[in-house]
Amino acid sequence: MKALSVLPLALLGLAACASTTETNPSRTATEQLLLSRAADRAVEGLILPIPAGSRVFVDETYFKAESAPYALSAIRGALSEAGYAIAPNKAEADAVMEVRAGALSLEQMRRVVGLPEMRVPINESLNVVSIPELSIYSRRDRIGVAEFSGFLYEPRTGAPLGAVLPMTGDFRIRSHKVLMIVSWGQQTVDPGERDPGDSWRQF
Repeated sequence: MKALSVLPLALLGLAACASTTETNPSRTATEQLLLSRAADRAVEGLILPIPAGSRVFVDETYFKAESAPYALSAIRGALSEAGYAIAPNKAEADAVMEVRAGALSLEQMRRVVGLPEMRVPINESLNVVSIPELSIYSRRDRIGVAEFSGFLYEPRTGAPLGAVLPMTGDFRIRSHKVLMIVSWGQQTVDPGERDPGDSWRQF
């Protein structure tokens, strides 16, 4: 009997020996893709008021955003595609492009036919209770928004060479729901796909 009473405890100890750790990043994969697609769209067709082939140094000192590394790489990629050379520093550049981020974030819009989700205070201490959505129809839009701008100057003299007007881009996914059960429309952003063996293209 003693052996039988000890057996469940031993099994419980064995079951507790293994665990799985999952990371929780600040952005979901869909949110990251919304931002990256918006950044790519913002820099499409980027042209500078200097001759093609000029060496450009991208000054990122004042470019502050959560997804700044991707956006800055997208800007450099657009310059390369437009025929400019990327200079490694100001001393080797024909022009310095100082860039800044007006926006690089997410918007969310929800339209509800019925009662939206609400938080209602229930006492003088302002404790609240959540009331779930009670809707006939709802539509949700999640939008990645990017806006970049900047200016150009001559690296040795600081003389102005021109301005980079705001470059804007957005990427949206939309979903619908009826009676809080039936859903359709795009729910997530799928990663980009390419044909096998076609991993690059020439500028």
